[in-house]
Amino acid sequence: MPPVLTPNAQKVLEKRYLKRNEEGTVIETPTDLFRRVAKTIASIDKAYGKTEEQISGLEREFYNMLTRLEFLPNSPTLMNAGRRLGQLSACFVLPVGDSMESIFDAVKYAAIIHKSGGGTGFSFSKLRPKGDVVGSTKGVSSGPVSFMTVFDTATEAVKQGGTRRGANMGMLSVHHPDILHFIQCKDDNHKLNNFNISVALTDTFMKAVEEDGEFELLNPRNNKPTQKLRAREVFDLIVSHAWGNGEPGVVFIDRINECNPTPHIGAIESTNPCGEQPLLPYESCNLGSINLARMIKDNAVDWDKLSRVTRHAVHFLDNVIDANKYPLPDISHMTKANRKIGLGVMGFADMLIQLGIPYNSGEALELAEKVMGTIKAEAVAQSELMAAERGTYPNYDPAVCGKKALRNATTTTIAPTGTLSIIAGCSSGVEPLFAVCYVRTVMEGTKLIEVNPYFEQVARKHGFWSRELLEKVAESGSLHGIPEIPDSVKAVFATAHDITPEDHIRMQAAFQKHTCNAVSKTVNFPNNATKEDVEQVYRLAYKLGCKGVTVYRDGSREQVLTTGSKTQAAQAPAEQTQATGKIIPKKRPDVLRGTTRKMHTGCGHVYVTINEDGDGHFFELFTSMGKAGGCASSQSEALGRLISLALRSNIEPEEIVKQLKGISCHQPQWGAGGRILSCSDALAKSLEMYHYKKGNGNGHGKHGETDSASGGTGSDYYEEPMIIGACPECGGAVEHEGGCAICRNCGFTKCA
Repeated sequence: MPPVLTPNAQKVLEKRYLKRNEEGTVIETPTDLFRRVAKTIASIDKAYGKTEEQISGLEREFYNMLTRLEFLPNSPTLMNAGRRLGQLSACFVLPVGDSMESIFDAVKYAAIIHKSGGGTGFSFSKLRPKGDVVGSTKGVSSGPVSFMTVFDTATEAVKQGGTRRGANMGMLSVHHPDILHFIQCKDDNHKLNNFNISVALTDTFMKAVEEDGEFELLNPRNNKPTQKLRAREVFDLIVSHAWGNGEPGVVFIDRINECNPTPHIGAIESTNPCGEQPLLPYESCNLGSINLARMIKDNAVDWDKLSRVTRHAVHFLDNVIDANKYPLPDISHMTKANRKIGLGVMGFADMLIQLGIPYNSGEALELAEKVMGTIKAEAVAQSELMAAERGTYPNYDPAVCGKKALRNATTTTIAPTGTLSIIAGCSSGVEPLFAVCYVRTVMEGTKLIEVNPYFEQVARKHGFWSRELLEKVAESGSLHGIPEIPDSVKAVFATAHDITPEDHIRMQAAFQKHTCNAVSKTVNFPNNATKEDVEQVYRLAYKLGCKGVTVYRDGSREQVLTTGSKTQAAQAPAEQTQATGKIIPKKRPDVLRGTTRKMHTGCGHVYVTINEDGDGHFFELFTSMGKAGGCASSQSEALGRLISLALRSNIEPEEIVKQLKGISCHQPQWGAGGRILSCSDALAKSLEMYHYKKGNGNGHGKHGETDSASGGTGSDYYEEPMIIGACPECGGAVEHEGGCAICRNCGFTKCA
């Protein structure tokens, strides 16, 4: 049977997963996609002596599991299985050694991985600190943070497989001499936009924090101490910056290595971009998630079904390792030597709602442990069974693993499910609901209220369903403070911001108890949370056995950006009459400088010129339609005049972009940089490109130079930095999940 998909799931599949021809037309249905994936992955059993009949039966099992939305593999597998690219892994870690050759090899390899659709993690802990001697040249090192900008720039230039944006994890040991610089390296929101960053905290450091003692900084070049710092001061700096904009995250690196299944091969120094998958250099991992919302029968957990789906999912993910076309030979070798898989879950909040269990309750914690304990036990049992049939992973060491001969070095990981949960029509990962209701903007600016289907059922059953109620709930997404809704319903439908940060951490710890790798989860704080609140969560996470923590204080990143915008506006004020409050736009000087960009639209080429005033502030935008004329040309000119008026009146460029971007006409245009939906969309994207390139310090060549003068077309690939809070593609609400962000309206995701 074909899958039963929500309209949003259908839209996301069409936009990001289904095959297209050279003209950009979708040539595959969701049913075709699931059949393609099932057939490709099941065919691997032929290499292990299975008959055609057995393979056909396995393909049918995989297909049913996918179309029933009981399990979904990570996005690269859905996108690429059975296609020419064939790269099926989401996560990679690359080594960065302390030499120019090693550093730029890593940059090159990362670009290859990003092009294939994967995300990369790096530890920069082996790089000598800033100012340290470089023996070969007698010069001095520029330090890890400087080299991170090289990786970031390379990522910006590469579009991932045409469907996914690049994402990196940058990690540095807390004992590195440049740790203070690293903690503060993302204070400027225009820098390192393609990186999540985390500090690798050791047990030695955490003990020093607890005892208010000092710890040593060690030069990785010779492992000699360079100085001592007070641990609490460094810890407070980490907390302060995480409170300010969500970064850096923290990873408890010694705890991760306690669970390292192959210590004889090497120590783990980094993770994938969202932090849930610790990996050795050149390892990759194939992830997948069971939809817990589909594991309910007769108002109870269907444990038999959960066990059955778990075993099929482990079989599926082990086959992915062999079906994969790896981007580098070293990655192929290391991945097949350890055969790590990461089976996780999504839809946990939906499971709780169906069972009538509040997320922030002891009963929910008990269920989390039981569910993940069942998955872990069944996954290990299936890995043992496959080891008996196919052999253990080559780096298997019985001295480390005990008596169990396993096919896979790891079996379980809880990853951000991002667009997968949209496809499955369920809640994300192990997160609580993001919102009970929210407003979604569709074609031509029409606003629709999206409502959680379980809440709709309950509201209709209890008789408090109404349009007015939905509008009230959609204002905040929460049921809190709405008197006509019973308290028992409010408790079951608690959202991420209705739950205390401590409850978030306790849930993460509950799932971590039965997870081989780590648990991706965001600890949400209200905007008025204090730095002390963040500190308490970090300490609790360490105490309860978590392997890392990602926090997000509501509005923190927007506040940083807004503050910067207001500062810029204050430097170039428009006139305002005190008597009337009217804004009088700034007068135009005789000479302005700027750039011209050529954009491809359905009406032909639009040449968009953006000028700055003498202080470098945006001043005006005007257009030329090339050979086009008539209505399109006149409307384009009118838009340019109105945009110019807005800029001269100190309207922020982001606000203009938000109004115009995504407006569609009947002739969208595909190009190397993606799809231009209309002339309005073209102007918005031109302004956006100029704004963020300027903010990122990338420059534009000489003033007045057109893109084509330097060999560009104006539609070269450009990926805007993620502004947390609003989706940069559709303007919809963004959910924060495990160090990543996902728009459930269009499927945009910050991370690979």
